[in-house]
Amino acid sequence: EAVGLYNLGQSCCLNSLLQVFLMNIRFTRILRRITVPPSPVQRNSNVPYQMLLLLEEMQCGKSKAVAPTDLARCLSEHRVKLFVQHDAAQLFLSLWNLLKKQMKRPELVEELSDLYTICIQEHLACQKCPFEIKSNSTMLTLPLPVLDASSHRLKTLEDSLQYFFHPEELTGQNMCFCQQCGRKTTFLQSMKLVHLPQTLTLHLKRFCFERSSHTYKLSHPLPFPQELDLREVLTENQCLADDSEKAAWQYELFAVVAHSGSTSCGHYCAYIWSLTEHKWYCFNDSEVCQVSWDDVKCTYGHSSLYWGETAYLLFYMRKHPQ
Repeated sequence: EAVGLYNLGQSCCLNSLLQVFLMNIRFTRILRRITVPPSPVQRNSNVPYQMLLLLEEMQCGKSKAVAPTDLARCLSEHRVKLFVQHDAAQLFLSLWNLLKKQMKRPELVEELSDLYTICIQEHLACQKCPFEIKSNSTMLTLPLPVLDASSHRLKTLEDSLQYFFHPEELTGQNMCFCQQCGRKTTFLQSMKLVHLPQTLTLHLKRFCFERSSHTYKLSHPLPFPQELDLREVLTENQCLADDSEKAAWQYELFAVVAHSGSTSCGHYCAYIWSLTEHKWYCFNDSEVCQVSWDDVKCTYGHSSLYWGETAYLLFYMRKHPQ
């Protein structure tokens, strides 16, 4: 059965992300094959091993919730602060980097990358001559805007994806130096999708930073689908992939990490689809309950409810694993 995690003191963000990791069967298959560190000191500071111990404690079925104390202590040794408000996207990246760094077996690191890593290509093309620059990079999450350049609200997740990959003209102060022209010129910047992983993570950029260093939250509605086919969302010009790669770009929603409250005083919980029971659950620290799709849709956002629960991280799982 689904098991909760006790809040150790502002650890709701950590708890939500741990549940998303450990409810992913493909991730736990990798975790179960790690090499156990030889000494007690090494085991105490090894994040994958401590996560495996937590998984086994959760699966022994003796209690409705367990305390991730040893894992939290291990994370603190690696400069992951405890008892503070975390940003879920940043903490997810920190956990991922520690997992990847401490999994010693190269084949497991490769499997972990295949499970989560997105590959994109950035194009910079001079608008005065044929000069262009292409560079490939990997990302753990796609940081999707919820507002366009004119601060107008994007209405759906598909709109956000299209806007992220929409070409942008770099003019004025944003002009780039062209080696062929020998001066700064207008460039066209664009992103092209090369490869998608088995578990696709989308980061809705709902926290805005103003010049006054004030941060505020964008809570307006942004619906997201249960099924997402990237072939139908992106154009041919926004992709660099063959037909066999694109055939695997069909996804189903697996988890939602939602944020409620303000930027300075907030709370996280996770809605996760059980791959074994085929049910939605809400993981709210030590409290776990079965929910419906209508409950998950409540995280779309509300224009009038600034403190309301709003989706922040979306995890989609490939429908047909290769």
